[in-house]
Amino acid sequence: MELLNPLTDLQFAAKSASYSGTAGTTGNWPPGPQGVLVWCTTDAYIQIVSDSTASATVSDTPLPGGTPVPFKIPNTGVPWAVSAVQIGAAGIVYAKPININ
Repeated sequence: MELLNPLTDLQFAAKSASYSGTAGTTGNWPPGPQGVLVWCTTDAYIQIVSDSTASATVSDTPLPGGTPVPFKIPNTGVPWAVSAVQIGAAGIVYAKPININ
């Protein structure tokens, strides 16, 4: 079993964003982390985006509310963010960059 290591550097602080029928997107993080732990307060579609101007759509990955899930970050060398849009009800997406051992 792999262990998740939350990054403690201030540049990798946890972030959140509100979403509804309109996607909410966290602010950007710099490249570097191997992954991100994502959880939402309600069922939502989420996407790891290459910048905070992109947003999740109903074609993206569904995530059940209240369920933290680790996602690998594509190594593109550019800032990235997490975006979410509701499946049935508005909520908040939370995200914390991590490394995986």
